[in-house]
Amino acid sequence: MHKGFALWFTGLSGSGKSTLSERIHKRLVRAGARVELLDGDEVRTHLSKGLGFSKEDRDTNVRRIGFVAELLARNGVIAITAAISPYKETRDIVRSRIGEFVEIFMDCPISVLAERDVKGLYKKALAGEIPHFTGVSDPYEPPVNPELRVDSSSEKIAVSEERVWQLLKDRGLIPLSW
Repeated sequence: MHKGFALWFTGLSGSGKSTLSERIHKRLVRAGARVELLDGDEVRTHLSKGLGFSKEDRDTNVRRIGFVAELLARNGVIAITAAISPYKETRDIVRSRIGEFVEIFMDCPISVLAERDVKGLYKKALAGEIPHFTGVSDPYEPPVNPELRVDSSSEKIAVSEERVWQLLKDRGLIPLSW
């Protein structure tokens, strides 16, 4: 039916990683795929509880997500991840461990993210009230060559979903009949 692989969504907080990954997950489930969604917020609650937001802790969190994705993919499951995963080197390490790795970069300017932010986190981070906020007071290293870049500031979610779906078909990761 399909082989295991990792579909890795990366981008700043609020860029649409969870929204798009959930849509792809639901579509794969409807198609009958063996698929699991590893959302960064859930993983932090269950698998990475107690980790802070230092570079070392962020890297540990991403490596843990990557390890689970690797196990799933190796066993024929599509592992969808939605995590900020801010450091290129750590994403590259995870990529090197997983046979099939598809990186989706959810690109969105901070100004748009701040407008969208219902919790006001960007406003607080930009005012210096939140230390270690990725993209503001902590670095985010965008992927250099992601398999797909989604401009979530201008592209409609349905269009993004179709682009991801077509990419998976084009790479032979899901059947063309889906």
